[in-house]
Amino acid sequence: MSLYFDAVAILTAPSAGGSFKSRIYSARNLRASPAQIYALITEASKWDRVLADVIEKADILSVERKLTPLLALLLVYDHLLSKKGIAAPAAHPIRQAVERHKVRLKAEFTKARVRRGCATVEQLKAAVLREKREADGTSHFVYPRWVRVNNIRSSLEEQLRTTFADYQRVDSLAALAPEEDDRTKRKLLYMDPNIPDLVAVPYGADFTSSPAYKNGEIILQDKASCFPAYLLLGDRGPKDAWQGDLVDGCAAPGNKTTHMASLLAKQQKQKTPRKQIFSMDASKVRSKTLQKMVGLAGADPMVTVLQGQDFLALDPTDEQFENVSGLLLDPSCSGSGIVGRDDVPQLTLPQPKVIKSSKPNGKKRKRGAEDGDEADDSSSNVTMGEPSAAPSDENDIPSGTIDNDRLTKLSNLQARIVEHALSFPNATHVTYSTCSIHLIENEAVVARLLASDVAKERGWRLLRRDEQPEGLRRWKHRGVRRDRDMETGVESEDCESVAALSVEDLEACLRCWSGDAEGLGGFFVAGFVRDSEGARTEPAKKKSDDDVADDNAQGDATDDSDEDEEWDGFSD
Repeated sequence: MSLYFDAVAILTAPSAGGSFKSRIYSARNLRASPAQIYALITEASKWDRVLADVIEKADILSVERKLTPLLALLLVYDHLLSKKGIAAPAAHPIRQAVERHKVRLKAEFTKARVRRGCATVEQLKAAVLREKREADGTSHFVYPRWVRVNNIRSSLEEQLRTTFADYQRVDSLAALAPEEDDRTKRKLLYMDPNIPDLVAVPYGADFTSSPAYKNGEIILQDKASCFPAYLLLGDRGPKDAWQGDLVDGCAAPGNKTTHMASLLAKQQKQKTPRKQIFSMDASKVRSKTLQKMVGLAGADPMVTVLQGQDFLALDPTDEQFENVSGLLLDPSCSGSGIVGRDDVPQLTLPQPKVIKSSKPNGKKRKRGAEDGDEADDSSSNVTMGEPSAAPSDENDIPSGTIDNDRLTKLSNLQARIVEHALSFPNATHVTYSTCSIHLIENEAVVARLLASDVAKERGWRLLRRDEQPEGLRRWKHRGVRRDRDMETGVESEDCESVAALSVEDLEACLRCWSGDAEGLGGFFVAGFVRDSEGARTEPAKKKSDDDVADDNAQGDATDDSDEDEEWDGFSD
């Protein structure tokens, strides 16, 4: 039964930052498997509307005082829809509290299916998901499941012949959305035009039991999260493959690291690749996830994981980094662009019936069942998270309103991290990315970096649009001068610095926006380059111990809340 109580605890605990999945995997004192908890919550959330209706009509909450609305929803989901049923001994009181009403619960579930005109449970699931999309106002958005082929273990051609052999090719993302009268679970495949070896399938497609997923041949990674590595390494081939070393400075859970390794494997086509990527995360817990993902992706021969290493504490002049020519930075950010599957599900909970007391109002009564019901009733109206649809990836999800001070601190840290990357003596390429929509964390940081001493001294500039890899050159969403989302009311003094960016600079920046036809969340990425002839310059002045300690303190403030230290396989 710990599975259900742990799930309730996760959903009702105050948000401490980070994604929903990361909060599960970093939670203390969990007795159940984090992967089981995450799967239970996310799957139950797809059925919450119909389950709440079933529970209310079966009226089990007024009879079973041990059940809260949230606990009942999770238990009834497993009772009705899980192949193994409730994960508890048959004699457990909480399991019995549900199974005592199994006849009525099943009858109400059948009625719910018939009312929607569905002949099967699969059709009912599609109908319920459609209802949720319409209620959330996202019915016209297409949030697919993005799948990246891992070139270390396979190839796109091989996966098209095997894993996707029975998938029907479509020519647009919109075609992945189920039609209103579609009563079958169609296997559709969209070949992405911007990122090599990336495909999209309808949301809900499950690959976790497929051999390709288990063997690391395919990796579930949001499209926007693929931009940084591709922008850094580009469309090189065996004749001009990347030769220098690479650094992923804020790496956990490892999607971007393994993407870099995949691109290198495709470029070099070497049977015995050398160690070429230094990947690190300041959190030791997250570093374990990073190491595990690198291993399962088959990237061990190419990646050196520096566990618990703070990027800001690295000495760019250290001998082991003398060949570093490219760095990828995806530091902690507000996560304001994330609208995805990793967000906390917003659950519709059953409402207990209010039992009116027949006793006079003035007479005292015991505290107990009725008071408990009232407390449960109020908790059932608590919002469990914002309506969500998909992302990626690797940054904080905002909890509550993000104010100017929070954004300013984040942008300061982001700028310091990238400036540190620009100071590596032989670096020629650096990418900077966030999951934020805010100008202060994106274009404003770029403007500050271009105006920094290290950029001016070493000749750093933005990678122009016409220099970018072919797929990203075609990407139409570019940098902006004003915050697009004005609903937050957040404005920053630093946004004035964006005025210094030219039209060409803004064209060099890539943006993704949630809710449009691209099927992505909010994301930003920019590439910095300098001519290789001027690469071997004197290193920037080494930081004092006090400076490093200050950097570490700021880094530690965000490391533990940073995104996906969670990981239950190759996922977004």
